[in-house]
Amino acid sequence: MTNNINRETEFSFVAATHWELDKIVNELRTVRNEWRSTRGRLREAGLRELPSRDVLQQVLVDLCGALFPMRLGPQDLREESEDYYVGHTLDAALNQLLIQVQLELTYTARQHHDKVDEPALKSHANNIVRLFASALPRLRRILDVDVHTAFRGDPAARSVDEILLCYPGIHAIIYHRLAHTLYDLGVPLLARIVAELSHSSTGIDIHPGAQIGSGFFIDHGTGVVIGETAIIGERVRIYQAVTLGAKTFPTDDTGALQKGLARHPIVEDDVTIYAGATVLGRVTIGKGSVIGGNVWLTRSVPAGSSITQATSRNLAEA
Repeated sequence: MTNNINRETEFSFVAATHWELDKIVNELRTVRNEWRSTRGRLREAGLRELPSRDVLQQVLVDLCGALFPMRLGPQDLREESEDYYVGHTLDAALNQLLIQVQLELTYTARQHHDKVDEPALKSHANNIVRLFASALPRLRRILDVDVHTAFRGDPAARSVDEILLCYPGIHAIIYHRLAHTLYDLGVPLLARIVAELSHSSTGIDIHPGAQIGSGFFIDHGTGVVIGETAIIGERVRIYQAVTLGAKTFPTDDTGALQKGLARHPIVEDDVTIYAGATVLGRVTIGKGSVIGGNVWLTRSVPAGSSITQATSRNLAEA
């Protein structure tokens, strides 16, 4: 046993020497310090300044379980203990979320070189999480409409439970509605992390700023992109590889991009957009319209329109 320990110690020492880890660690520290110095990033010793993706992922798992306990909660959950589970899970999730909100608010204040008022910051963070928690029943009602719409609209679906458990479009809209709530409450970094966690797992990229009405269904879903300032009405259905994007990116006098401008489409109620369609710019797709597969559209269309590749070419040439 002693010989084995000695050999392991010797191996570790040789490996460390072989990789010149001390030199690499020192050089990496130098690069980090240079980067922080050029950007005025002076951190307080020992403090993490950014929210954690891993923590937020667990918060999302807990929130999904609390919203749909008998379907997305633990396998051994029984209906008689449902309220206890929801309360216990929400308490844990919201307390973890509070820490992440405080991290973003502190980070934002330092980015703007504001003095960090700890009591005021904590009070603000508490208010954000309180408002977020109070929105959960409303979000559950909207999500029920989304799930039911998906079930009605897909002949392959055998139950609403299948929709909730299996469909990436539903997973994406659950995460989006949580992310959009955080976005509206003034923590856009947390909202964006939530959106990107969803994007990573579903292949559906919805910016948390996008406004999406109830009864929204993404069929199949892979490759869908919905931009920050998109506005989507009620009962809208889109298919895989649809893009609701920006046509141009205006710049200011210095050449820097102007951020926050309305640059994505408005999609009115009861619109269907088929696979591969690309709609760009601040255009309006009128109520009840149907946009065909692989259409490229950069102009508004009135209510009740039916746009195919041929008609979209005519619009482009007009």
